[in-house]
Amino acid sequence: MMDRIMKVLPQDVVIYIFLMLPVKSLLRFKCTCKTFCNIINSSTFIHLHLHCSNDELILFKHSIKQEEDDLFKNILSFLSSEENCFDFKAVSPDFDVPEVTTTSACVFVQVIGPCNGLIAITDSFATILFNPTTRHYRSIPACPFGIPKRYRRSISGIGFGYDSIQNDYKFIRISEVYEDYMDKDMKVDIFDLSTDCWRELNGQQVPLVFWTSCSEILYNNACHWFASTDDTIILCFEMNTEEFYHLELPESCHWYDGKSDGLIIANNCLSYIRYPDPLSDRPAEVLIDIWIMKEYNKRESWIKRCSIGPITIDTPLAVWKGDLLLLQTKNGDVIGYDLNSHEIRDLNLYGYPRSWRVVIYKESLTPIPREGDTILVKKF
Repeated sequence: MMDRIMKVLPQDVVIYIFLMLPVKSLLRFKCTCKTFCNIINSSTFIHLHLHCSNDELILFKHSIKQEEDDLFKNILSFLSSEENCFDFKAVSPDFDVPEVTTTSACVFVQVIGPCNGLIAITDSFATILFNPTTRHYRSIPACPFGIPKRYRRSISGIGFGYDSIQNDYKFIRISEVYEDYMDKDMKVDIFDLSTDCWRELNGQQVPLVFWTSCSEILYNNACHWFASTDDTIILCFEMNTEEFYHLELPESCHWYDGKSDGLIIANNCLSYIRYPDPLSDRPAEVLIDIWIMKEYNKRESWIKRCSIGPITIDTPLAVWKGDLLLLQTKNGDVIGYDLNSHEIRDLNLYGYPRSWRVVIYKESLTPIPREGDTILVKKF
C-alpha cells in the first residue's frame, strides 16, 4: 500500500505532507515502510520539521514528597494552552525523572534548553539528556576529575548546548575549588557527547558564578549565568568558540538593591527580571521589574518593559505566549500574570515549594545518540 503511494506521489510532496504532521503521527508512519522510515530519520527532515513548527509546548518540572518514605519524586508535566488563556491542559502523560536526587535537594534540580528540541535535567551531579517529545533519554557520565586533598568543590553552574562547527552537543560545568572560602579557584569542565568524555578547559579567567533558580539559560548559542565582579553581570559561554564573555545589566540595577535576579526568554529576547528577595523581610510594596535586551550584547539596548506588583513570589519561571508571566509562589503553587490586562490567576499547579522549573519547547524528532553513535544534525 505505502509503496504504491510512493509511486504515485513524488518524494518532495510526501516530505511536504510529513512536515505538517505531529511527531506522534510520524513515528507511526516510520513503521509502515522503509522509504518513510528513511525520510523521517534523515537529519535534513528532522531539522526541517523542527523549524517548520510554530506550535510551542510547555514543560513543567516539579517535585512531590512521598509520605511513605519521605523521599521526593521529580515529575515532568507537558502542557499547552490557547493564546491569552490561563487554562493549561496536558498534551501527554507525566514523566518521572530518573536518576536525579530524591532528597530535599530536589529544589536545586535545573532544566536547561531546549536545544534542537532536547533538554538537560541536572542536579549538578547526575545529568540526563532528554527529548520531551519522544521521551528518549540517556544519562551523562559523572565528571571524573578530582581535587587535591583537603580541598572542597562547589558546583556553581551547569550549561548545555550545541556546537554547530564540531556537530556536537556539549555540557559545561563551572565549579569552585577551595581550601578556605577566601581563596577560590574556578574550574571549567566540558563533556563532548560525540566522544562520551569529559575534558578540562584551561586558560580563561572565570568570575565567581552564583546560583539562582531562574538562570542557566541557553540563548543565542550561549549559556548564561549570573556572576560577581565589582557588580552583578551575566556570564556567557559561546558553544562554538568555547570562550567566555559577559553582558552588563541595565545601568540602574545593582547587587546592593537587595533584589533577586532571574533570566528568561520573552518575545525571543533575553530578558532580566528583578524581583523581591523571597528570604528578605523588606516591605511587600517592592515591585517586579522586567527588562528586555532588544539587541543582544548591547547594554544600551536594555529597556524596561514593565514593573508589576506588588506580588509575593518565590521565583519567576517563564513567559508563555509573549504575555503570560508564570510565577512560583512560596507555598509551591504556580500563578499566571497577564502582562497586558494585569490579571492574576492561580493555574491549579501544585508542587513542593521552590521545586518548579519551566522550559518552553517545540516537538522534535531529534535523536539522542548513544555512546559511540554519530550525531546527526543537519548543517546549513
